[in-house]
Amino acid sequence: MMNLNSISLPPYVFSTHVEAENATKLLSRSGFDIKKLSIVGKGYHCEEHPLGFYTASDKIKLWGTTGAFWGGLWGLLFLPAVFYLPGFGLIAMAGPFVGVLISSLEGALVVGGLSALGAALTQIGVPEDQILKYETDIKAEKFLLIVHGSSEEHEKVRVVLGPPHVKKESFNR
Repeated sequence: MMNLNSISLPPYVFSTHVEAENATKLLSRSGFDIKKLSIVGKGYHCEEHPLGFYTASDKIKLWGTTGAFWGGLWGLLFLPAVFYLPGFGLIAMAGPFVGVLISSLEGALVVGGLSALGAALTQIGVPEDQILKYETDIKAEKFLLIVHGSSEEHEKVRVVLGPPHVKKESFNR
């Protein structure tokens, strides 16, 4: 069972859903178990087209300009979810982090005035002094890629994607 309560690898931040999707595909092709990945993002920009979410079987479907992105990820990763979080609006996500956020919401966990998202990030080991950075990234419609797993798995991700703090422009291909 993977340990969701601590990470040694900071979340990767991608400016676009294309970059996040390409990084996920690279990790999948490298043999990394993508069920140990979580993606968090607003998932939409100021929509000029209809936007909607619905369920079909056990899967969430989304339509709108990023529907194909989220639909594809939700087919690969587990625990697809959409939440309305005050201060953020609609947030889409998939992967083990969803369970951590649900636990934070159900337990009404509030850590030092942090948002529900911030509280969940602290639960997986993101330092409190970094929470505002990641919350700002989400508000700016960027995407977080969170890697869960052992230190060996984190090292494999570093080899494939490079260090998390490096700007990920190369994934926009």
